[in-house]
Amino acid sequence: MKLLTALSFALILFSSCQSPSTNGESDNAANEDSLTFENKVLLDGEKHFKNIVQLTDGGDNAEAYWSFNDEMLVFQATNPDWNVPCDQIFYFNHTTDDLINNKANLVSTGKGRTTCSYFMPGDSTIVYASTHEGNEACPPLPEPRADHKYVWPIYSDFDIYVADLKGNILKKLTNEPGYDAEATVSPKGDKMVFTSLRTGDLELYTMNLDGSNVKQITNELGYDGGAFFSPDGEKLIFRASRPKTEEDIAEYKALLAEGLVKPTNMELFICNADGSELRQLTNLGQANWCPFFHPGGEKVIFASNHTSERGFPFNLYMINIDGTGLERITADETFDAFPVFSNNGKYLMFSSNRNNHGTRNTNLFRAEWQD
Repeated sequence: MKLLTALSFALILFSSCQSPSTNGESDNAANEDSLTFENKVLLDGEKHFKNIVQLTDGGDNAEAYWSFNDEMLVFQATNPDWNVPCDQIFYFNHTTDDLINNKANLVSTGKGRTTCSYFMPGDSTIVYASTHEGNEACPPLPEPRADHKYVWPIYSDFDIYVADLKGNILKKLTNEPGYDAEATVSPKGDKMVFTSLRTGDLELYTMNLDGSNVKQITNELGYDGGAFFSPDGEKLIFRASRPKTEEDIAEYKALLAEGLVKPTNMELFICNADGSELRQLTNLGQANWCPFFHPGGEKVIFASNHTSERGFPFNLYMINIDGTGLERITADETFDAFPVFSNNGKYLMFSSNRNNHGTRNTNLFRAEWQD
């Protein structure tokens, strides 16, 4: 899951990344043959997609996650037109709500910065992380560094909350000092996984939906985050950095002491839901992140820039959980990330800089999936 928005990741890491200027409106696969390559929402070679639809048009929209009944999605957005200067949490019905012309339903407080929302069982409540108790203002982004390193902030004010769809906070689930965020819920509806700095390193933990029975899942030096359960709830897939050399270890620890991490070298790891049988899934180099299980449970889709020479583009890839069968899914020249399958396997939701009319907007796209 992201700590900054997709826009920040795509533009701070590679500031020249943006789509060619277009004047076209969002369109679907039925009339994509009439469009130029630059303003297609379905790009040549994307054989797993059909009937693709652009759902937002403006701002920075990302991390859209499905309700258990596949009717709604909850996501985070920064959008000046919505009077949202930094990420807040919204939800919408993907078949009835028009986010091109209307603002989505705000479900967070509108204060501080939020991240990593997810529906709880029953689809009447969500879990998300927010900094609003520490400071109601948007926390500052890291200043440009003299060493030109691209870094993510690890805001110590992040804690995890449960709220209803009217925005009422029902419970605060974490109270430890430091960063607690990136919570996602098991399809079994019995527990969630999250990332915490409570031991001095960024590790994965699981807990019951009421915040009880917290268990540490990972314990190796490095940033473990963005974890998701397999469809049967038995496994976890996540991104991680694993500094090995003395230089890399010293850099990781020094940045972490500043409340920062460098996310430009991450691989995917997989383990059982209790942390056992942990193994590295990818060894591609550069940034491999935001993984999500295919509904069949034997493959993982993720974003990567491992073939890029300048840090971009990011495209979606799929790989078997035994590490074989790597396949490129998208054919973008800019930024595709945050892929999430609906529970019934019919749709893939993702965020992209495609078809953004020459702006730097990151929008939500829903593609009908075909294996």
